[in-house]
Amino acid sequence: MSTPTGPASGLPVRMPRPRQPGRHRRPEPLVAPEDAPALVLAVPGAPSSATRSLAEEVVSIARSELPGLDARIGYLDGDEEHPSLTSLLAHAAEERTARFEQARAAGVDVKEPDGPVAVVVPLLAGPDSALVRAIRQAVMDSRVAAELTDVLGPHPLLAEALHVRLSEAGLARADRARLFTVATAADGIILASVGGDEAVQAAGITGMLLAARLAVPVIAAALDQEGSIASVAEQLRGAGAQQLALAPYLIGPEIDASLIEEAAREAGCSAAEALGPYPAIGKLALAKYTTALGIAPPQAQNTPAH
Repeated sequence: MSTPTGPASGLPVRMPRPRQPGRHRRPEPLVAPEDAPALVLAVPGAPSSATRSLAEEVVSIARSELPGLDARIGYLDGDEEHPSLTSLLAHAAEERTARFEQARAAGVDVKEPDGPVAVVVPLLAGPDSALVRAIRQAVMDSRVAAELTDVLGPHPLLAEALHVRLSEAGLARADRARLFTVATAADGIILASVGGDEAVQAAGITGMLLAARLAVPVIAAALDQEGSIASVAEQLRGAGAQQLALAPYLIGPEIDASLIEEAAREAGCSAAEALGPYPAIGKLALAKYTTALGIAPPQAQNTPAH
């Protein structure tokens, strides 16, 4: 039985555990700096229900990695309910100015903010020049001090995500270390990107990482270049591959999903799902943000202290 002042006599009292000294102590959790710029996820296209769900899950992953993070979503083609990237950035700037003025009115000695209002991270796996150009223009139209990062790839985590999507579709082993086979496992992968030659070259870097994971040839091709998918399919079959698979090097909103189905039919093979809200996407978006601000990424917190 407890009393108003604490536990009843004789009951154990929960005391905070002392911090372990030395190299085995747990690191302090990383939190977003006070008044840090917002992370704004720049999403291609319009806010459909599928796109909204995907974007919200990505920012949720980023927030879970960095507590206190102000993460927002801006669409290239927004609507009344879901703001465009331009209007969202303008609103973020107005909010920051209002907070500064309120603090000064309350007599708080604060410096006028001079850093970026936001760090804008394109929700793109590869360098789609048209979409990156559109995102950059939207940032400029906002007339707000915002920093635009590079796209998310190439990166080993994207190779991991591609592997998982292929395994979910039954087109690759989930774990190459286990001694079992998948009857439908592909022996040649077409890595489908959008954005022209530059995007194909960048996808090829991640493709090499995927090939090392699967021990099968992986060649990048452009969904937005006529004949590119069929040409790569022919190249893989000419090299001895008998069962091909198409792996979209896309997060999702960049392109109409029907184009992936058409490309798979053109190549005569099955296709995996787009990367979507795989956890690595949120982590990579956060990594772009922390790098832009010079903040140690959350992964650094796992390093033992000395």
